[in-house]
Amino acid sequence: MSSTIVPTLRYSDARAAIDWLCRAFGFQRRLVVEGEGGAIAHSQLVLGTGMVMVGPAYEGVLEPLVVPPERTAGVTTQSVYVIVQDVAAHFEHAVNSGAAVVMAPADQPYGGRLYTCRDLEGHVWHFGSYDPWSADGP
Repeated sequence: MSSTIVPTLRYSDARAAIDWLCRAFGFQRRLVVEGEGGAIAHSQLVLGTGMVMVGPAYEGVLEPLVVPPERTAGVTTQSVYVIVQDVAAHFEHAVNSGAAVVMAPADQPYGGRLYTCRDLEGHVWHFGSYDPWSADGP
């Protein structure tokens, strides 16, 4: 199974971000491509049937449009939701790995349990047990 939507995140230190996301959130490296001087040019990280692509913040045509949160005083205009089986265990592991808590685990009115945190460079992540694919649709 694959997804047709793959979030892409830019980091000032993509190599450190890849290591941290794998350690703190449980992602696994699917592909890591190095560019000039050993810098990360592109990567694909998977968790379950989901994927995120992680790349470097760089100067170029996309720089004015896509930047890490540190360049916007921590303000982000998007976030990533990841379905996990055990929200409490995932939360504890993420916090022990340095994730900054935005919202502690809580039951949600639409179902499931959810917590929100920031990663090592300030991107906002939501981890929850609610699976919109298995919920009753419209």
